[in-house]
Amino acid sequence: MNTENKPWYWIPVLNFASGLPYAIIISVSVIMYKNLGISNEDIGLYTSWLYLPWVIKPLWSPFIDLYATKRKWFLAMQLVISIAFLAVGFSIPTNSFFIVSLAIFWVAAFASASNDVASDGFYLLALTKDQQSFFLGIRSTFYRLSMLTGNGLIVIIGGYLEQQYGTPQKAWSYTMIIVGLLMTLLTVYNFFATPKTETASQTETSKTHSKANFFSVFSSFFQKKQIGLVLAFILLFRLGESQLLKMLTPFLIDDIKVGGLGLTTQDVGVIYGTFGVLALTIGGILGGIAISKHGLGKWMLPMILAMHLPILGFVSLAHFHPTSIYYVYITVVAEQFGYGFGFAAFMMYLIYVAEGESKTSHYAIATGFMALGMMLPGMASGYIQEYLGYGNFFIWVFIATIPGLILSRFLIYPKDFGKKVEEKK
Repeated sequence: MNTENKPWYWIPVLNFASGLPYAIIISVSVIMYKNLGISNEDIGLYTSWLYLPWVIKPLWSPFIDLYATKRKWFLAMQLVISIAFLAVGFSIPTNSFFIVSLAIFWVAAFASASNDVASDGFYLLALTKDQQSFFLGIRSTFYRLSMLTGNGLIVIIGGYLEQQYGTPQKAWSYTMIIVGLLMTLLTVYNFFATPKTETASQTETSKTHSKANFFSVFSSFFQKKQIGLVLAFILLFRLGESQLLKMLTPFLIDDIKVGGLGLTTQDVGVIYGTFGVLALTIGGILGGIAISKHGLGKWMLPMILAMHLPILGFVSLAHFHPTSIYYVYITVVAEQFGYGFGFAAFMMYLIYVAEGESKTSHYAIATGFMALGMMLPGMASGYIQEYLGYGNFFIWVFIATIPGLILSRFLIYPKDFGKKVEEKK
């Protein structure tokens, strides 16, 4: 297959293969473990550790420049991910499945984070500047489509197999094997579809540049203006969301007797994987349009509020337990739309923080701190929920959004940052 000048052949699938492992490791694993009888405390604590590879990704990403090509890296990592998901599937019927599957997910998480670094680098190397701008939206679309597949289709398959076999162990074992086979197909396709654009001289040049500049680039990030406030904002902005994401699925699935809503796995897959992802996508698109039209300054506060106010909907669900599932749909759609719309402001601010000579490396460092801000609160979320109960837990989650909101008012950045510059005729 000749794909040297045909990015349409490989960009969609390459980005799908980046997003799917993340969705399975971070989100679907929570649903799987809940249905396999793992407690909320253990789910919150141990699955939050799976964020760590994305936290420390900037520390080992230079090795991807130093050794071999980006193409060899992402193909190798996708193969490791495929094998890992198959291994998780075969481990589930065993007595020690929780420890074994977590260890395998850990390996898959490191491979997935490395796959992201290599895929991003390959994208920048294989395309011209004009092509990069044109395919930016395509990358985002297929990444979101992979989230739809993971949080929707894969969860629905798991729920369907639970009903068919009557046992979650067999159902999720087969589901993870299906995921492993799907990743294998994606890897094979990317092997044949992605162009061999890197040369030995480019690799050697990158190696010399990386050795000389890594430490200076890393240290220069911590010399930026307001860096203490910036890091505090990045770490605290998602304090509430990090806990919400870990306990939402248990809340939806848990029996009404323990404060949950008692939904089936298939219900959760349909709600989040279809309507939820659709609302998330629309919110993200509108958020980007709003910032490009007016700049970050005008939209920072409204977007933060749009992202966090829908949490009150879960407070209401936990206290009143409505019998109609349509209230759940409305709450989830509002929360996902608000998240997509509001998160655009946060990501745009991270782009501003990374501005400068080493913006690629600085952006990786900033997103590493963002992942740390998700990992640490998520580890405690299960314990907090068990202590407070679902109703009070969601109230606490809403309160936890306030520090980030306050810190945002003290950030200094160009108010028109992100605004599209109109070309003079």
